[in-house]
Amino acid sequence: MKRKFLWIVLSGAVLLSGCYSHPTNAGRDGNATNLTVGKVQGEIKVGMAASDVAAILGSPNIVTTDEKRREVWIYDKVSTNRVDTRNSISGGIIILGGSSRQAASTSTQKTLTIIIKFDDMKKVRDFAYNYTQF
Repeated sequence: MKRKFLWIVLSGAVLLSGCYSHPTNAGRDGNATNLTVGKVQGEIKVGMAASDVAAILGSPNIVTTDEKRREVWIYDKVSTNRVDTRNSISGGIIILGGSSRQAASTSTQKTLTIIIKFDDMKKVRDFAYNYTQF
């Protein structure tokens, strides 16, 4: 009985082990994926109302004022994408007790900072952005 159970467990391990790849996205901010340089370049315009900016980009991370008490909105987004892959050789090798594994991990970090300056009428008077990827 124990031998039959061991055979079933080992057979299941062989079937399930195969080539294994497991992607993960660590620290992914849902808003960061929607906030892109292209969206800023294509949709934000001088003279646009603050409510339209909020509808396009969402809520800013920081709201402050300049020396003339005009609002300045700052969007500061950071995202990290990490992909882990693991490969193993399966089949008869695992049943005999040997195995081979390879593991690789890649990580990419992106930052996007957007600064939008408004005039006294709550219209965009200027905007700037900085994007980095490493």
